[in-house]
Amino acid sequence: MVKVQIYVTLKAGVLDPQGSAINNALHTMGYNEVSEVQTGKFIELHMEKTDDVQEKVEEMCHKLLTNPVIEDYTYNMEEVVSS
Repeated sequence: MVKVQIYVTLKAGVLDPQGSAINNALHTMGYNEVSEVQTGKFIELHMEKTDDVQEKVEEMCHKLLTNPVIEDYTYNMEEVVSS
């Protein structure tokens, strides 16, 4: 079994209204040291370990989990040891 942690972020130049709203709210609350906020998604999958697990993760990201036109992604994969 492997655990896959996928981090999805907007590509450079894509407007992030949620990030802007959070940034403004933080400034209103007095956290003026914050200069920029970018929002994204975190997705965690638990999958059977196969020879092509990395290819399957890439395929899932391209077909469903991200919008490749406006989003980038990275992922970490670690083997989960059964207890």
